[in-house]
Amino acid sequence: MTLLCCSGRRSEEKTKTADRLTETNKVHQKERAIQSAFQDHTPLVNHHHQNGNYEVKLRDKPRSQRPLTRYLPIRNSEFDLRQHIESAGHQIELCIHIHLTSTSCHGYLHKLGGTWKTWRKRWFVFDRIQKALLYYSDKGETKLKGGVNFMAIEEVYVDHLHSVKSPSPQSTFCVKTYDRVYYLMAPTPEAMRIWVDVIFTGAEGYHDFLGEVE
Repeated sequence: MTLLCCSGRRSEEKTKTADRLTETNKVHQKERAIQSAFQDHTPLVNHHHQNGNYEVKLRDKPRSQRPLTRYLPIRNSEFDLRQHIESAGHQIELCIHIHLTSTSCHGYLHKLGGTWKTWRKRWFVFDRIQKALLYYSDKGETKLKGGVNFMAIEEVYVDHLHSVKSPSPQSTFCVKTYDRVYYLMAPTPEAMRIWVDVIFTGAEGYHDFLGEVE
């Protein structure tokens, strides 16, 4: 009888231990599933675990891969460019290198030549009426040197990688089109930041404007 009782107690203890291990494993499985989902940014929507009641909801894309709305191209004909730039935190009145209106931006930039790779001073005009970024030999705007339509502009970004040799790397930025990259240098870093924000409002070639805004 004593042996049977001892054997019964040992069997019962083993069963309880096994049950505790099972519950512990379930908890760990849930924790690992949630942790993995957030690490991998897997697009889980209304995903329920078979052995529990938790629910995980994530965005379709990681936040870093989704462009902010204010930095998407803007086609609205009533859009006020100056107001948009001021609302972004830029103090336009303090930047003497740029003339900004509700539909255009004018100012001198240095442009890296495509053939001779020399920096030349050009008068740039961002025109939302003509839907083009144009550049002239001077501010008289009589001798057009070149330009690009909004539909051809794919990206606008600061040249953080210093991909070209510039006299002022902190003021250098890039305008990428479907067939080339324009390397531009502003008079000051703040003027550069304004130009980047201005030009991107017309970057209608940006991933084909995200598939016509999907």
